[in-house]
Amino acid sequence: MKPSRSGRNLAFGIATVGVSLMLAFGNGSATAATWTPTPPAKANTIVLGVGAKESQRVLSWYTATNADQTVELVPTNWLNHGKFPTNAKEFAAVVGSNAVNGGFNAHATLDGLQQNTAYSYRIGNGDGWSPTYSFKTQSFKGDFDFLFYGDPQIGSSGDVAKDGAGWADTLNVSLAANPKAELLVSGGDQVESANVEADWDAFLGSDKLRQYPWAATIGNHDVGGKAYEQHFWTPNTDRSTPFYNGSQNTNSGGDYWYTYKGVLFIDLNSNAYANNADEAHIAYVTDVIKKHGGEAKYTVLVYHHAIYSPADHANDGDNQLRRQDFPTAFSNLGVDLVLQGHDHSYSRSYVIKNGKKANPAEQPGATQVQQGPGGVVYVTANSASGSKYYDLTDPDTTKDPNYGADPLNPDNHWANSVENQEHVRTYVKVQVRDDKLEVQQVRSGTCAAPNAAVERGNVKWCGPDEGASPAGKVGSFVDQVVIHTKADNGHGNDGHNGGGSGNGGHGDDGHGHDDHDGPCWLSQTLGKLGSTLTALS
Repeated sequence: MKPSRSGRNLAFGIATVGVSLMLAFGNGSATAATWTPTPPAKANTIVLGVGAKESQRVLSWYTATNADQTVELVPTNWLNHGKFPTNAKEFAAVVGSNAVNGGFNAHATLDGLQQNTAYSYRIGNGDGWSPTYSFKTQSFKGDFDFLFYGDPQIGSSGDVAKDGAGWADTLNVSLAANPKAELLVSGGDQVESANVEADWDAFLGSDKLRQYPWAATIGNHDVGGKAYEQHFWTPNTDRSTPFYNGSQNTNSGGDYWYTYKGVLFIDLNSNAYANNADEAHIAYVTDVIKKHGGEAKYTVLVYHHAIYSPADHANDGDNQLRRQDFPTAFSNLGVDLVLQGHDHSYSRSYVIKNGKKANPAEQPGATQVQQGPGGVVYVTANSASGSKYYDLTDPDTTKDPNYGADPLNPDNHWANSVENQEHVRTYVKVQVRDDKLEVQQVRSGTCAAPNAAVERGNVKWCGPDEGASPAGKVGSFVDQVVIHTKADNGHGNDGHNGGGSGNGGHGDDGHGHDDHDGPCWLSQTLGKLGSTLTALS
């Protein structure tokens, strides 16, 4: 890849005005054909992504040329009847050749953004410019909301157009209801086929992805090619071999992290799990938390493969392994919330500590829970597009003796407070507050179109209770829970003190980050997974 220059110079001798070419024919007559220069950036591939911090965004796009390209950025109120001023801030793009599908990909990091500011941008050079798009920053401190979307997997229903319509409708519905949402977080599987650009075109069709920052997560349907990496440039990405499940030359991968308003987000490529990759993931999370956790009130992990799956993937071999590998490490490291996809159904765990239910008395579907020290809540997102749904499965100890039924609700797996499938599109809203996290599972569609899996008869019923009850209204809640974390979330000196339906006070062994003088760290051995560093409160 090469960094571009100003982007205003001519490239490869292409003129900046239309060119008329006289084509002579045998009868001596001539026809004039006029070409208008094409902007280098393909507008329908532009994605606004998260940056490393609140004052950054990353733009990624496809381009037909490796000519120098630039992002022009101004506060929106600087535009004069839609025209950019001559003093627009410019960010040079890095342009590289696509490994698959031809052409080139580019990205630019927009740095130095100011809070509470509406910005407009365009991408191009002397050959032309993309349409103008806008986004708005919010305050860089304090409360905020973000939205989490599970498995759009465009193309998986067998009808790309219908899948794209459902995905676009969920984006429209969720952002109309939450116009001040500050992040759009992916649960993975953006598309069905990793290197099929028609799937990507439908996924990227909505301008909402050019207006709100997308935090990409790689799913098993994204991983088998380079298109994912071509479409999304992510910050602070470690592309070491353990974070790929195949060749780095042919597959996408990498783990990455970013901070946003007191939340440390760590995103893992869960497709990589063989050859001690889980040990590498835990070491990565440990290192990032050690270096940056002291600055964060909360730590949120995001990865694709849900370890407490409620449906088809409940007893996959990787899940069985990770139910042993991950939970104790995450509890020890002070992780607060884990967001996952892959199972095309919804679940919300009880508060889990060290791989066990933290408080045996916590009731199924409780709407108020106390986190307690080492307590982690795991959420699995349902389909956001309606392209594919998986039905819930019964607990089966013949497949995994450690993932049996919940004694309080034998229909559910022991780890899950809520398991739900209605064959309607949904998304998850997370509200980040000083002393609590609120998680809401929200319906973004009904049984009516767009809902490709239902429309095409891929599923046989729709609505709650396996179709026995009518679907809820768009915007209604499937589930909601307030996770009380106390003001310091266990990251201060007094740990998580219990209450409510939680553990009633586990200050004796509370682990977390320290908001004041920084954490103290304890090295612990996890058998074949090596060691972790535990933050001691």
